[in-house]
Amino acid sequence: MRRPYSMKHYLFLCQNIRLVSLFRRFCRRTGVMSAGVMLIAVLLLHCVGASCQERKVENRPYTDLRVFHFGVVVGAHLQDLELVNVGPVTLTDADGNTYESVVTVDQDRWDPGFQVGVLGELRLSSHFALRLAPTMYFGTRHLTFHNHTNLTDAGVPTEVRQNLKSVYVGCVADVVFAAKRFNNHRPYVVAGVTPVLNLTSRDNDYLRLNKSDIFASVGVGCDFYLPFFKLRPELKFMYGLTNSFDKGHASRLKSPEMLPYAYSTDRTRSKMVCLSFYFE
Repeated sequence: MRRPYSMKHYLFLCQNIRLVSLFRRFCRRTGVMSAGVMLIAVLLLHCVGASCQERKVENRPYTDLRVFHFGVVVGAHLQDLELVNVGPVTLTDADGNTYESVVTVDQDRWDPGFQVGVLGELRLSSHFALRLAPTMYFGTRHLTFHNHTNLTDAGVPTEVRQNLKSVYVGCVADVVFAAKRFNNHRPYVVAGVTPVLNLTSRDNDYLRLNKSDIFASVGVGCDFYLPFFKLRPELKFMYGLTNSFDKGHASRLKSPEMLPYAYSTDRTRSKMVCLSFYFE
């Protein structure tokens, strides 16, 4: 039988509603969908319900006392690419004649991918931990170019598409702040940085990204203590801190017809929303 809610529980609920509101503002600024916010709300409100329950027998009661431990991580993510269009560009064709080109490019949807990795976590205190997780991210971004110089018979810009494949190898460096464990649940927040290397680049693509990038990340999760292992679902927002566009790629293209598309942008930033499952 559950105990009636106390004033402490209502205050805790108000704090979590405030946290959800802050994440919603973050999502609006970075273009993240509201589905992520809803998942955060579900995790937090589930923890509120857990905090109102009677004490139960704890699974693996000493697992958080380990100084250092390993685990594995699998998950899925959504990728997006912020592109800044440069507008009209003056180019030179193969005959030496100059002409003006206007091409815009955009990734009009969040494209899915997946990630796998391993982790090592160092216990700093009863609430703080340092986590390192070498991870590989696999995905493809679908880009659409609109050539406003070359129009169709209907008077609309012609479209050209590119599948920009990406394989990132990175090392996640996070600081984890966890609440006090109650029964077999323990919510937490996490923030950190993720330097990555881009292993996929093709010389015949219209656009190409740099070999390296770095992401800032913030997220929430909850530890679930099961009889044989600890499961940790986590939702994280990652935002690229550098201009990931390879500015020298256009000068290396051999086909002059590709230049209007290669010079359509000069600045890109990568974004990802990751749902990960840690097994420890």
